[in-house]
Amino acid sequence: MPDVLDASPYDALLLLSFGGPEGPDDVVPFLENVTRGRGIPKERLKEVGQHYFLFGGVSPINDQNRALLDALRKDFAEHGLDLPVYWGNRNWAPYLTDTLREMVRDGRRRILVLATSAYASYSGCRQYRENLADALAALEAEGLELPKIDKLRHYFNHPGFVEPMVDGVVRSLAELPEEVREGAHIAFCTHSIPNSAADTSGPVEEHGDGGAYVRQHLDVARLIADAVRERTGVDHPWQLVYQSRSGAPHIPWLEPDICDHLEERHAAGAPAVVMAPIGFVSDHMEVLYDLDTEATAKAGELGLPVRRSATVGADPRFAAAVRDLVLERAGVERGQEVTPCALGALGASHNLCPVGCCPARAPRPAAAGADSPYA
Repeated sequence: MPDVLDASPYDALLLLSFGGPEGPDDVVPFLENVTRGRGIPKERLKEVGQHYFLFGGVSPINDQNRALLDALRKDFAEHGLDLPVYWGNRNWAPYLTDTLREMVRDGRRRILVLATSAYASYSGCRQYRENLADALAALEAEGLELPKIDKLRHYFNHPGFVEPMVDGVVRSLAELPEEVREGAHIAFCTHSIPNSAADTSGPVEEHGDGGAYVRQHLDVARLIADAVRERTGVDHPWQLVYQSRSGAPHIPWLEPDICDHLEERHAAGAPAVVMAPIGFVSDHMEVLYDLDTEATAKAGELGLPVRRSATVGADPRFAAAVRDLVLERAGVERGQEVTPCALGALGASHNLCPVGCCPARAPRPAAAGADSPYA
């Protein structure tokens, strides 16, 4: 039997994700949840939903979260970590508020949260924290005893997140025709966000010129490129590129877009491209449509060989990384001296989001940070 690992003072882990539709009838209601308060007409949402309808109205994200839940529970059990794992979404069932209510009724009082976003940004961190505050406010209005909630630190540079992506890039390079493999370019892809949101991502001292969001992605890209060179003996050229822009055209967003980048690389004579979606935990809709469908079609028009490497998903190494992060944070909460595990130049991220970190355009309460109303 494995030794018993100590997660105290925590008594549960909450996997917190975005959510997605699981059938054609879910698509528009799901998009209404995502865009609530923006006044977007239903007809426009039907147009936006075409990406989902191409896949039968089903986003893969929920099944991928189920697989990650299974991987976490298996890893915890095999390593003697007695910590129940729950799952809640921001925008679709199982809804966050419902899951937190269930956890409270199960007697959970100290909850750790794992968000399915590895990097610092408003949409990747603070918005999740705002949703947690909204859920706690709803439970408070129902008269329920509120749990204390902490969020695991950003894990973009944890070996258990980076190493599976290295393997994915190496496999994708090996799948390219031999005559184009050595000269292949690597496009490290992540979700584009408004320049203003990027510039204010991370703690205040990291604001400006892309903020923590861009710096963290660049650090991961360098780590992977260096590891690929060590594994293959080839120093492949690479660039950080963006995808999935959804904002008004007059607002500057991070560029270049992946499709524009493929055109540029083709014009510059690149013989092939590997698209590596380092900004995403799993192969959800942005990966399946924007890379596997749209960008791959663009490459086909250009006659440019491309491959798309895998995301981390439910890789056992990622599950082990989550276990490591849980034990690290538990040790910190117990006042122990802990050495966090992190690769690259940036070191381990903060455990507690400071005031001014990834600010919203309109201030809203956010849980699990230094400015939380639910300390």
